[in-house]
Amino acid sequence: MRQELLSLPKGLAEEVSKNLVMVARLIDEEPEQAYAYSRIALRLASRVAAVREAAGFAAYATQKYSEALAEFRAAKRMTGSVELWPVMADCERGLGRPERALAMAGEPEVQKLDKAGQVEMRLVAAGARRDQGQLEAAIVTLQSPELASNSVQPWTARLRYAYADALLAAGREDEAREWFGKTLEADKDGATDASDRLAELDGVEFVDASTDLSDLAEDEDEDDDDEDDEDAAEIAAAERASDVAEYYDEDDEEYEPLEQSEADADADAEGDKA
Repeated sequence: MRQELLSLPKGLAEEVSKNLVMVARLIDEEPEQAYAYSRIALRLASRVAAVREAAGFAAYATQKYSEALAEFRAAKRMTGSVELWPVMADCERGLGRPERALAMAGEPEVQKLDKAGQVEMRLVAAGARRDQGQLEAAIVTLQSPELASNSVQPWTARLRYAYADALLAAGREDEAREWFGKTLEADKDGATDASDRLAELDGVEFVDASTDLSDLAEDEDEDDDDEDDEDAAEIAAAERASDVAEYYDEDDEEYEPLEQSEADADADAEGDKA
């Protein structure tokens, strides 16, 4: 990307770069904002392949599949690379055209993909089969040397998860449980919800801890308020009982005895008469 931006005037290259950085930073958590930044970069440098690719991924993240597909095609024409082939096929799925995605899975471009790209293409093809209601075909599509391998690669967890999910959809619960377990072994970063799926299969119900904690906090607050009221009452009673007595050092020159209230003076006078 840096090399591509060097073809632009320095000031323009810096502005485009800033927007692309924001796209990368926001695309997972704030896809709509990422998309807005991608449109700015696109207006500034639409003839830069990296810009078209970033715009494509931002549109894809916001489910604007037609727009994403157009941007990916433009980037592919500019670079001649086939690395975007799987995501282009998935855009066809997003547009409700699984048959086109399957056709792309059989094109020569797939053979030019690296191993990660080929696994991604297999995932897309399996998804297209499921779109067409062909569950068993989807399961067969995912069965591959990469699935059977004990080696853990960046794509392993996603591939195993897709296989487990397809098995479960086909009613093969025991096999699904086994593969969700294998997914969990490979998913060190927690990219999937395999642990939750396993718990569901085992009949484990999750309690909303946030609600319970909130109720507990409210109860504790009420108890604290009651204790504060009790403490205040005890203090007031103690002060009345001691006639607001005060400890002091008689040698302290700054000490001034408290003035006696009229009620206290009357009480003392009655005591003297008695």
